[in-house]
Amino acid sequence: MTNEPRTDIGTPTPDELREQVERTRDELGQTIEALADKADIKAQAREKTAAMKQQAAERAGVVADQIRTKTRHAAQLVKDTTPEPVLDTAGRAASVARANRKPLLVAGAALAVLLLVRRSRRSR
Repeated sequence: MTNEPRTDIGTPTPDELREQVERTRDELGQTIEALADKADIKAQAREKTAAMKQQAAERAGVVADQIRTKTRHAAQLVKDTTPEPVLDTAGRAASVARANRKPLLVAGAALAVLLLVRRSRRSR
């Protein structure tokens, strides 16, 4: 075989044949890669899982914002409708509770134990 220019229209030169073979190899390689990607179920599952996690995170952010907005609105409604003396008393009670956390925790734990004992005695 020689590298002579084409003399007949129907017969390609060796260089043209090499280019055609190389192009066909590239196309075949791309086709095989595409088929391998379609057959890789684990990779597809990972991609879907990642997409679902992203969607869930976005939805959670939207829901959290809605909850914050509604909570602020409800707190403002309570504050607006509660009489001033009750707000003052509640504020003082909250201050006392913050200052004396240990006794409140002990009292809460004792109450929980008492309720559990009563419940267990009723079930007998």
